[in-house]
Amino acid sequence: MTTTERGVPAETSTPVPAPVTPLTEPADGLPDVVATEGAFARVVEAFAAGSGPVAADAERASGYRYGQATYLVQVRRAGAGTALIDPVGVPDLSALGEAVGDAEFVLHAASQDLPGFAEHGLRPARVFDTELAARLLGMERVGLAAVVAEVLGLGLAKEHSAVDWSTRPLPEDWLRYAALDVEVLVDLRDRLAERLEAAGKTEWAAQEFEAVRTAPPPAPRVDPWRRTSGMHVLRNPRQVAAVRALWFARDTSAQARDISPGRVLPDRAIVAAAKAMPKTAGQLVTLPEFAGKGTKRRAAYWQKAIDEARALPDVELPSVRGPRTDGPPPPRTWGDRDPVAARRLVAARELVTALSQELSIPVENLLQPDALRRLCWTPPRPADAAAITEFLRGRGAREWQVGLLAAGLERAFADAALTPAPAPAPDPAPDQV
Repeated sequence: MTTTERGVPAETSTPVPAPVTPLTEPADGLPDVVATEGAFARVVEAFAAGSGPVAADAERASGYRYGQATYLVQVRRAGAGTALIDPVGVPDLSALGEAVGDAEFVLHAASQDLPGFAEHGLRPARVFDTELAARLLGMERVGLAAVVAEVLGLGLAKEHSAVDWSTRPLPEDWLRYAALDVEVLVDLRDRLAERLEAAGKTEWAAQEFEAVRTAPPPAPRVDPWRRTSGMHVLRNPRQVAAVRALWFARDTSAQARDISPGRVLPDRAIVAAAKAMPKTAGQLVTLPEFAGKGTKRRAAYWQKAIDEARALPDVELPSVRGPRTDGPPPPRTWGDRDPVAARRLVAARELVTALSQELSIPVENLLQPDALRRLCWTPPRPADAAAITEFLRGRGAREWQVGLLAAGLERAFADAALTPAPAPAPDPAPDQV
């Protein structure tokens, strides 16, 4: 093994994949689902007497139910075994967190599960995220099954990853899948920790884990209806208003029925209706996207939303381009609007890309693209390493990230300021006009 110029070990050859042994049964057998306070009290007692990290996972019903509620929590600890907890029957899990104290929780893609844990009173004191570890190690595939296969040589089945976990009772094969997901997490954590140490990335990982553990809830999206897939084909403000009206009508219905919005009315149906702008429910159901029995039955409801959009005065129509934000304009426009900023962005991206390749870390894990764009568009004055450091800290960058980037960005910005702008093209000769 060689090292990079920063002293970080670099692989000199591609490792040969090890044979994968399928995991089919939990080592201790399949436990019963914990759905009563009495059963949960016994789990709490067992985990308090256990030792070491707590492997944890959660299952939701994305695509089936409205929102991101947790419908199963899986935990495992040495000396306690595996517990499958139904948070519908046992909504308050705070006693489990109190029982294990400051024990480290091992999760894969912790940002997906921690918000649901918090809703049930479970707030780990420490976290090890095996997906983030895999990213920092430069692994090409970072899904749990892929990482387990590469690192441990074990095969996890993933055929139940997208099922409706709100189903009751949960089928036995689903529960077996859920139990196996936490079966190997602690072993995986230990092996990844060894690799992080060998790569000189242990402290970087610790900062990343703490950042994901303490991350605040995301701010509500501005105009969430603008994420309707396919609406980019609409160029008329009234059609855009119809998308907005249909989106909110769908959201209200989905929330009331506790059904995923996409199952109430697909995005393609919203866009088709907005494009056609039918004047009656009868015209609406002639659209292929509204031909289903359920959609036809609620045609008057959807038509009412379209009629509301049609009746809006022009001054209340939404912009086709979207609302103003505090962020910079699209980078493709920078060359005309601020050529120096455009050169800063090019130089900064080259720096981050080079570091990404040198350290085997994805670009987005070195620095969030939005933070980089904001820095390049409105850099601090003066744009020295200290000011850049404070700017990036304010955008959530970790110390290891600013330590790697701040000085290089100072140099890149200085070079961009000194680079002359391209000379304008000469006027065409008279015979070429």
